[in-house]
Amino acid sequence: MTYRKLPLALSLAVAGLSPVMASADEGAEGFVEGSSLHILNRNFYFNRDARHGQSVAPRDNGYSEVWAHGIVGRFESGFTRGTVGFGIDAFAMLGLQLDSGDGRNGSGTSVDILPSDHDGHTQDNYAKAGGAAKVRLLDTVLRAGDVFPMTPVVHYGDARLLPESFRGITLENRSLDGLTVQAGRLHSMSQPQERKQRDNFATFYAGPVDSPWVSYLGGDYALNENVSVSLYGSRLKDAWTQYYGGTSVSYPLADDVSLFGGFNYYKSVDDGRQLLGDFNTNIWSGKLGVSFGAHSLALSHQRNNGDNDFDYLRQSDSIYLDNAIQYTDFNSPKERSWMLRYDLDMETFGIPGLTFMTRYGRGSDVDYSNANGVYMRRDENGNPLTDQKRWERDIEAQYVVQSGSLKDLSFRLRQATTRATAFESDLDEVRLIIEYPLQVL
Repeated sequence: MTYRKLPLALSLAVAGLSPVMASADEGAEGFVEGSSLHILNRNFYFNRDARHGQSVAPRDNGYSEVWAHGIVGRFESGFTRGTVGFGIDAFAMLGLQLDSGDGRNGSGTSVDILPSDHDGHTQDNYAKAGGAAKVRLLDTVLRAGDVFPMTPVVHYGDARLLPESFRGITLENRSLDGLTVQAGRLHSMSQPQERKQRDNFATFYAGPVDSPWVSYLGGDYALNENVSVSLYGSRLKDAWTQYYGGTSVSYPLADDVSLFGGFNYYKSVDDGRQLLGDFNTNIWSGKLGVSFGAHSLALSHQRNNGDNDFDYLRQSDSIYLDNAIQYTDFNSPKERSWMLRYDLDMETFGIPGLTFMTRYGRGSDVDYSNANGVYMRRDENGNPLTDQKRWERDIEAQYVVQSGSLKDLSFRLRQATTRATAFESDLDEVRLIIEYPLQVL
């Protein structure tokens, strides 16, 4: 195209976009009108007993017991009117210790519920706050600041008292019906029990890693109401490059009977300076189930074909594998695992809001013979661990109030039991979580 024709082409492009931009402007709710404020009260009791297994830290006595209360406030503005809209998101979080003596808050690591100092003294309270500026153009939203990404390769964690957060830039586009495209570049993280953002990052199995940023790009597409697919890639600079592909399928057989299934696949290879060693790991899981009335039954299989643990960002939910459950991920080198899960919805029996779940998973064939120096695990004689096995059984009951002034108040009781050979701890765990969400705006 010549320079002489370029202004004409731009004019036509702008003219073509003008009706769309006008439509987007008309649909904008406004900065104040589109605002929302949510406050979540989370009461969390956590009890983990690993005294019959192996301690995992120098001052870990194998027993954790914590009772704490968290308050999470989130404000999201609407967008200013116009072709380009501006807005802000902000949050403030407070964690309060209700009962947990020193030495009962765990090992002083990121698996703890509350922060503790170098002497093992639990902090009575901790707080953190942050925010992000956001810009909307048509169906694209860009955020810069403190963000909460939700993708299979970078997903903020929310399994402790307060949520995990990241700092950086994210982009989300929903221009096509059924398609969501997401991208981001993040340069720091704040784990659930931390007050401040952590420079660089930490991984679940290798610990802290001196990487300046993590980036991701991908999308989710619903082909129809029964089939969806996802494709994503991410890079933790100088540590790994990860690729993810997944699908979810459901097929109705009758009014109250349907089949469902899914497949998840990750490939993870070393990157740049190889801060986590040399590796090339691929892991996958597949699930097939049937739901009939109030009941749901599913069988899943998972296999790690690599020589190292499949790793992900610490305390995040960035592991969309069927057999990654309450405590165990079943993601060790060469590990093969099976899991059977049963769900019951009591609405059919006249008690809406009450559900039960139980599952049992078993892994075997774990082999660290060819693991690199970062992920290697050895026995007491210094030999790589081989032929390792483990199992986990989970039981969960949950009730959500359906109406009235306490609508959406939820009670969740979770119990887990794990047993393993030398490479993991045997433990029994109980969690009681009470949540009361309030919508102020």
